[in-house]
Amino acid sequence: MASETDVSEGSRVGRSSRKGLRSLIAEAEIDTRLVGMTAALLIIWIGFDVVTGGLFITPRNLFNLSLQAAAVAVMATGMVLVLVTRNVDLSVGSLLGVLAMVMGAVQVYVLPDILGYGHPLIWVLTLLIGMLLGGLIGLVQGSVVAFGGVPSFIVTLGGLLIWRGAAWWVTEGQTIAPLDDNFNVIGGGVSGTIGPMWSWVIGVLAIVLVIAQLWNARRRRRKFGFPLRPLWAEGMIALLLAAATVAVVATMNAYPLPERIAQQVLEARGVEVAQGQSVELGHGLAVPVLILAGVAIAIALLARRTRFGRHVFAIGGNPDAAELAGVRTRRTVVLVFALMGVLCAVAAAITSARLQAASNDLGTLDELRVIAAAVIGGTSLGGGIGSVIGAVLGAVVMQSLQSGMALVGIAASLQNIVIGLVLILAVYLDRLYQRRK
Repeated sequence: MASETDVSEGSRVGRSSRKGLRSLIAEAEIDTRLVGMTAALLIIWIGFDVVTGGLFITPRNLFNLSLQAAAVAVMATGMVLVLVTRNVDLSVGSLLGVLAMVMGAVQVYVLPDILGYGHPLIWVLTLLIGMLLGGLIGLVQGSVVAFGGVPSFIVTLGGLLIWRGAAWWVTEGQTIAPLDDNFNVIGGGVSGTIGPMWSWVIGVLAIVLVIAQLWNARRRRRKFGFPLRPLWAEGMIALLLAAATVAVVATMNAYPLPERIAQQVLEARGVEVAQGQSVELGHGLAVPVLILAGVAIAIALLARRTRFGRHVFAIGGNPDAAELAGVRTRRTVVLVFALMGVLCAVAAAITSARLQAASNDLGTLDELRVIAAAVIGGTSLGGGIGSVIGAVLGAVVMQSLQSGMALVGIAASLQNIVIGLVLILAVYLDRLYQRRK
């Protein structure tokens, strides 16, 4: 039997090792929430892969998972800013539906009569019209919240009903299809990928930009006399991000195109394919994933590197103090809702293009998935705290749960129960985290 001295010594060693680990994490400035979420995502993937007999962690399933998560993740980046300002937008799913219907009607019934069928500008004008309309709707809702004094919960709850009804009214419930071929590229699929070569080019550029960003941040810290992160931590972060980038590109390239499509792609590039020759060509990165990456980077920079972003977080931290400090709080809230509307239009384009059709039920319950993704990603419902990258990971977690349960054969009603429980758990964990902080 161990003596009391041995037990005491063991407990001191355990506490010392835990303290040492916490100090290392703090010294490396690692976001524990992102680490925990990444670990949870890996556990979900491995668990579903074991249950489905190796069907989950495959290039095909992960490619489809990225397409399905893209639209929700795009809206979740905007929802982060909305929640940070102590507001909420319950209308995003219905707004997606009405914008998808409007963009579908414009590109099928209006623009072809003006520009001609298949004109290359149709998809550009369609997307611009959708973004302008989404921004205008967000501007109106934000103005009612900021200048009318109506709680955002009520305004956007009304918007949820209004825009869902308006989505049906656009074509009286008729589905719009087929959509413009160039527009469908936005949704991914066979025609909406960039191929293996360009995927590796973008992957290498992403790694170079990550390293350059880490070096620039270190240089600026040294310039202003701020504490520097240890070199081992800088190297570890760069290595992990580079490895994740390589893994994503390799996985997307490992999912092959149908042989006939691959032959057509090679012939279009001037590569001769002998009759009966077997051809294998990977999909590469999908266009929706690239759009999501661009949106996430833009919103993250907007939130952290601009005056507007600092005002958003100041409002969430203490609205009265922000106003006394000269922040135009009402205008900032209006602009946040307008930006949310623009992102709903982008998500509507991705969703309708992926399905190659626009129907009035698109986006149903997406408002719950978007809010859940943002909260799971570390955005506090109390305002002032939010992470764009965390919201993207939260969207991937949500879609992973849904896709995994579908593969297992769990009924849709039970899937909603699980997602609801995950949302409640995420809010509970957020409360615990805030209490400990």
